[in-house]
Amino acid sequence: MEYSEIAFAKINLALHVRKRRYDGYHDIETLFAFAQDGDILNARPAKDLSLEIVGPFGADLNADENNLVLKAALSLQAHFGVKQGAAIRLDKRLPIASGIGGGSADAAATARLLNKLWTLGASERELADILAPLGADIPACVFSRPSFGSGTGTALAFLDDSNVPARHLLLVNPLQSVSTAAIFQAWGGIDGGAVGRGDMWDATITGRNDLEPIASKICPVITDILTQLAQAEPSMVRMSGSGATCFALFDDVTSLEAARARLEPHWWSMASVLR
Repeated sequence: MEYSEIAFAKINLALHVRKRRYDGYHDIETLFAFAQDGDILNARPAKDLSLEIVGPFGADLNADENNLVLKAALSLQAHFGVKQGAAIRLDKRLPIASGIGGGSADAAATARLLNKLWTLGASERELADILAPLGADIPACVFSRPSFGSGTGTALAFLDDSNVPARHLLLVNPLQSVSTAAIFQAWGGIDGGAVGRGDMWDATITGRNDLEPIASKICPVITDILTQLAQAEPSMVRMSGSGATCFALFDDVTSLEAARARLEPHWWSMASVLR
């Protein structure tokens, strides 16, 4: 018996930083969306917990107690009093520290996976609450649904994205990691205003990513990617999260593939669609 889950790549369609908190975190407002593709996790019954990591970016991770996959598994064991283990396999297809969920999506997929393997019967809300202490993006990744995130990103309101006309998604990363902590620390403290509420597409188009200018200074190739994507005239182009992954949304797959063909060959890219 083996189960499988996709750790769907997370996209911040907009990300507004509202204030720096006393605890060192930041209050944000963001529009979460998810690609239909991402890392792949499999699990089968075992006496103990174990993690095997493979895939294009597998060598960049350690299968130790600091890995969010094992942290998520241990959190579920502790919360539900689970005595059995699991042999988990992570096929790491997304770049590390790239602003598209990464470890958070992997942890969330692990929770959904073990919920089935261990027949826990937990709701997604319960899984999200259990894993929230492990990372601010994890609750959104558990649901992997379009949502408005506030606070540190863990307060979620689900959105109807049926009005989003451009669903063909192109992700591009220069294979240069950037430090989320350093980028948030460099934020200037100026509140540029709230994310629009109501129509999701209008809020996306009128929104922004407050971390994009900061990340572009630290990693200038981000500007090159954004410029090159914009030349393909997508419906929108922006950086996701704290970078360095950028994305463009297209009305059709033909336009997306034409834009992808013009990218620098040493950049990582992935074509997908919004879930």
